[in-house]
Amino acid sequence: MLKVYLTKINESWIVDKIRSEFYLSNPELTTDKLKDADIVWVIAPWLANKLKTKKFKNKKVLCSVYHLDETQSSKEDIKNFKKFDQYVDLYHTISLKSKFQIEKYTNKPVIQIPLWVNSNDFYPIENKKELREKYELDNNDYLVGSFQRDSLGSDLTKPKLIKGPDIFLDIVKNISYQNENLKVILAGKRRDYVIKNLLDLEIDFKYFEMASTETLNELYNILDMYIVSSRTEGGPQAIVESATTKTPIISTDVGVASQILNPESLFDSNNPNSYFSAVPHTEFAFKKVKNFETPQGFNAFRSLLSDLYES
Repeated sequence: MLKVYLTKINESWIVDKIRSEFYLSNPELTTDKLKDADIVWVIAPWLANKLKTKKFKNKKVLCSVYHLDETQSSKEDIKNFKKFDQYVDLYHTISLKSKFQIEKYTNKPVIQIPLWVNSNDFYPIENKKELREKYELDNNDYLVGSFQRDSLGSDLTKPKLIKGPDIFLDIVKNISYQNENLKVILAGKRRDYVIKNLLDLEIDFKYFEMASTETLNELYNILDMYIVSSRTEGGPQAIVESATTKTPIISTDVGVASQILNPESLFDSNNPNSYFSAVPHTEFAFKKVKNFETPQGFNAFRSLLSDLYES
């Protein structure tokens, strides 16, 4: 019987959650012992150089790569990708954009499947007023959300530019000129750069550094707008989470954005002012994301693993 081992991360990030959910929902398919696995699923390629590849002998290797963009990825990232490529049988990526990028660097097949979103964790909540009261937020506040990490790990005072925190700040600054009730809702580690600049701009905000999944779901549900301002993304997961919670969202055209959001909800990262012409289409996104909600969101991955095993 097919057994799959997913590599461990322990970075308190979305990939850890993905691993945990796949194990919990697919106990008959997974194993915690590498030696018992038929397939090794490398879900964090940036740690590939730490893996004991000798243990991959007689096993199939599936590797998830979230983005590999020659304009944004470092030379070291591309070098490490090419070095590990010899051990990989099949690549998985989240978006069509990433698929085309990865295919430039490998002759191995690349399969595109968006990551699932857990519908038990993320869902619409009707009573928004009560939720705002819970978090001591006024019903008249205009709440704009950003849940990610976007300061450099090596220097928290500097932005991780591929995540577009500078673009996000330009947008909220422009919103503040038009709406005195603006309040920014932040979540995630390493938000130092954004927080410093919000303080300098005197824009009000609330920060939830270590928000639980339950809290994140509630935060999505109180927002008037979620903004993805990234220059490059594999996902981001915030797009599917916003879609499944019916949170109004606009985004740069990165990752899965064009596959889930209405074209009118996209704006140009090179022109932050184009934000003003972007329009959320909540019902459109909610319908699009249905195929990726659990439990059906696992089906494509089960098929992918089965096909790899039998190949």
